[in-house]
Amino acid sequence: MKRVLIVDDEVDLCMLIKGYLSKKNYEVYTAHTLSDGFRKLETVTPDILLLDNNLPDGMGWKEAEKIQQRFPKLNITLMSAYQRPKDFVSSSDINVNVLEKPISLNDIERYL
Repeated sequence: MKRVLIVDDEVDLCMLIKGYLSKKNYEVYTAHTLSDGFRKLETVTPDILLLDNNLPDGMGWKEAEKIQQRFPKLNITLMSAYQRPKDFVSSSDINVNVLEKPISLNDIERYL
């Protein structure tokens, strides 16, 4: 069973995604800040990270490179409400998927 960590400050969105993925036999964990997400990365060791771009304690795309260096096999998908989230990652050395908000549950499944 694959483990998914969702880091997003939108609690309702986290619960929606968690419910959907749980029914698809994923083990799903949530965090609502980067700092909580970092703690869960250490304890949960997920296979997949769904990371919001704009969190109360920082920008997901800025932290994605650090996360990727520490967990090189982790599949990271950056979720962003910005119109051009690919501009963030194209200007850095990170290798992540980008999913524009609003998202559909089917879109998420393509990146798992």
